[in-house]
Amino acid sequence: MSRPRPHTRRELREQSRLPTRWLRIGIPVLLVLVWLVGGAIGGPYFGKVSEVSTNDHAAYLPDSAESTVVQNRLADFTGSDSIPAVVVVTADDGAKLTDDQLSALRDLVDPLGDVAGVNGSVSPPITSDDGKAVQLFVPMGTEEVSDSVDAVRTALDADLPDGTTAWITGPAGFTADLVQGFLGIDGLLLGVALLAVFVILVIVYRSPLLPILVLATACFALCVALLTVWWLAKAGVVVLNGQVQGILFILVIGAATDYALLYVARYREAVAQGAKRWDATTTAWRGAFEPILASGGTVIAGLLCLLLSDLATNRALGPIASIGIAFAILSALTFLPALLALVGRAAFWPFIPRQPLATIPDDLTVPVKGFWPRQARLVARHSRPVWIVCLVVLLAAGTGILQLKAEGVPTSDLVTSASQARDGQAVLGEHFDAGSGSPVYVLVEKADLDRAAVVMDASPGLESLAAASDDSPSGQATVTVDDGDVTIAAQGPPGTAAPEPTVSDGQVLLTGTLADPADSDAAEQTVRDLRGALSTELGDSAVQVGGVTATDIDTNDTSIRDRTLIIPIVLLVIFVILMLLLRAVLAPVLLMLSVIVSFAAAMGVSALVFNHVFQFPGADPAVPLYGFVFLVALGVDYNIFLMTRVREESKRHGTRPGIMRGLVATGGVITSAGLVLAATFAALAVIPILFLAQIAFIVAFGVLLDTFIVRSLLVPAVSYDIGRAIWWPSKLWRRGVDARTRD
Repeated sequence: MSRPRPHTRRELREQSRLPTRWLRIGIPVLLVLVWLVGGAIGGPYFGKVSEVSTNDHAAYLPDSAESTVVQNRLADFTGSDSIPAVVVVTADDGAKLTDDQLSALRDLVDPLGDVAGVNGSVSPPITSDDGKAVQLFVPMGTEEVSDSVDAVRTALDADLPDGTTAWITGPAGFTADLVQGFLGIDGLLLGVALLAVFVILVIVYRSPLLPILVLATACFALCVALLTVWWLAKAGVVVLNGQVQGILFILVIGAATDYALLYVARYREAVAQGAKRWDATTTAWRGAFEPILASGGTVIAGLLCLLLSDLATNRALGPIASIGIAFAILSALTFLPALLALVGRAAFWPFIPRQPLATIPDDLTVPVKGFWPRQARLVARHSRPVWIVCLVVLLAAGTGILQLKAEGVPTSDLVTSASQARDGQAVLGEHFDAGSGSPVYVLVEKADLDRAAVVMDASPGLESLAAASDDSPSGQATVTVDDGDVTIAAQGPPGTAAPEPTVSDGQVLLTGTLADPADSDAAEQTVRDLRGALSTELGDSAVQVGGVTATDIDTNDTSIRDRTLIIPIVLLVIFVILMLLLRAVLAPVLLMLSVIVSFAAAMGVSALVFNHVFQFPGADPAVPLYGFVFLVALGVDYNIFLMTRVREESKRHGTRPGIMRGLVATGGVITSAGLVLAATFAALAVIPILFLAQIAFIVAFGVLLDTFIVRSLLVPAVSYDIGRAIWWPSKLWRRGVDARTRD
């Protein structure tokens, strides 16, 4: 009988470092239990997000914004903090409303005033000049606006005169439509995103269990992230709305899945090489830790640049999404490794990997098999033509960015599905001043009231003027201007005494009814011209102009300012991170240029599709900013996955062979990750909100562009063409010549 071979010192050291069997089981079990508890606590918060979210556009602007100043002072003059709803009623046959119908509509005032959520007195019915329509102004409380609008609709359905139809429009009506549009986020959005990811993973890995483990990693990361965000919003630390919520859901699902796939790829390599369960777990963790941490850190750094925004919703997205990415990283590096440590190679059943990944010989004349080895060989043989063709195609696509219309869209177009508020606004414009219910508010010193009224009266975009007055039965006093003489009269029965305007802190509130819809370009121009004229007449600090139109203007202007400031800073921050990660300067420069060109191409194609295929009315100014942050941060992710592996291989085999080996090693996992991320962002399109639909297309298309052209062809080809100089000025650049080329 032969005696067993004595252990070498290396084997003895490895055995001494190996945890006991109980620890190899206990550590994964403990990690899984921690995540299960976190998910169990955070899961129920999916149905409670509406408790801490807001969709009030005025709340997004800084307190110093002119429209915000006015909004914060309205309650001082109106006696309540409310959002106006405009109820428009017409006869079904298009004829004039009958006396009986008008009488029944007058009887509606008291029942509507008793509806829960109505905050103040409902105005008497105001009949249009053509006698075919009536409008009523219903003040809504600022809390649960959608529920209040639904309650008013129910009351109208019960008491509306026969032969008439009613619409609810105005600021409250549009707010309710937005809230309804976001209702599918908790269920529909998540369901579509998770189903898409599951189908892709099943096709790629041909395993029923592994997709479940990967999705569990993403879902539990989202549960814990949502729990954290909910309490921050509850405490008033961040502003949460449906838009931010939807992006959080998709970003966490997509990013966590990407990081999980990178770990799975490393684990699969170890299993294919015959490693035991614990060894495969630790080997995969060491290989995945740096790229996952670097990729997630890059995304977080880019997102945190949004803190420089003046818009509360942008500032909120930065930390909220960063929290989500942090938990995605943590889940991919703890929860998934623990699950795979317990399940082992059975996770890949029925196609358990038994063969190591294909390698590619350095000799370009040796035939190769497999898609990615052939792709690497194509890049190696024709590197310069490949990257030149890719660059020309991307630049040509980028010319479409000149057609991008991102100066803002009307509020009536924010919802892409059916909108009663939008329909009601169209009816309102047919029979009344189109801006009824969404007036221009002007705060002015009492001593300057007459001069301000003269300026407002001269504006062709304003149909009538009024002043807030506690003495008037309607709360408004009519303001008329005749040859420079200003007269204030009560809005009430003839003979009512002339009221005094309400004075608060030495200021009065003037109201102007717009001739055009409040969200139209014409109305915006009216407000801009009015601001300029009042500033010229009274001085900048003496007057503030607010209202729905002014809020839209300030929001759009602030968004344009934000993207001009933040985009260069995001580029700089990510460039610095890449330099630290790759220990080089030239490689990060090439990666950033590739991402910029890819972003331009994605935006150019998106602009053409938006204008000529979907025929969108335009885009919010924040769309390019969000698209840039997501595409640059996430696009760099894939380049990090690729180049960290290329650097690892270059240390062993030289730069050019390392590029080919890195492309082969990461090709499958990055393509899978790109498909998953594109599918998750595309799921945003199921929410009928224009902003989210546009972000869905831009990011999904841009990610696919990065996956199949930039990362698979452009970056490897440029890097191969340049050779080891891409690592300049690091030690890897000075190490010597490449294995294949004597440069």
